[in-house]
Amino acid sequence: MDDNRDRPRLSRRRLLTGAALAAVPYALLPDSRAAARAAVDFPTAEWRPASTSNYTVSNRPSTYTVDRVIIHITQETYANTVAIFQNPQKKVSAHYLVRSADGHIAQCVRETDIAWHAGNWDYNTRSIGIEHEGWVDQPAYLTDALYQQSARLTAAICDSHGIPKDREHILGHYQVPGTDHTDPGPNWDWVRYIRMVNFA
Repeated sequence: MDDNRDRPRLSRRRLLTGAALAAVPYALLPDSRAAARAAVDFPTAEWRPASTSNYTVSNRPSTYTVDRVIIHITQETYANTVAIFQNPQKKVSAHYLVRSADGHIAQCVRETDIAWHAGNWDYNTRSIGIEHEGWVDQPAYLTDALYQQSARLTAAICDSHGIPKDREHILGHYQVPGTDHTDPGPNWDWVRYIRMVNFA
């Protein structure tokens, strides 16, 4: 039996408030895209958050000093990499992801938090990880746009954290102790990249 006495009654005031809100133009309401942009550390990045199961919440640099940037190649497409970072079963993430075709940057983990990208806890705690779409044996993925946007990003990270813009502090994944990874691989132009970071 349906007993209307147990249902909450809408007051005239509630109805009018709801009608007034419905009449507000969408232009006056908060833009969800603006909220997403506000969440990023690099102004032109798109917020594409990794699963909270794939990184460690922290308060860097208060908890750990950030003194390195680690360069990676995804060995996957941009879209698949985002999906991997958002899959709680994968236990992997990076702070940023750069798309090959146009250099578009996604931020997946806040710089204050510890992304799981290096395969070495000490290096994870003290670094920012940047993934680049592509494969180590396919140099066509290393486009001018990818290099340019990545160099701008790395320069901004170095400026923000006081990291020297040199090869001692901007590393390839292959340089992390204990890793079996070879990225960014032999096709990555380190001389060009470090020069671009310094002129960004």
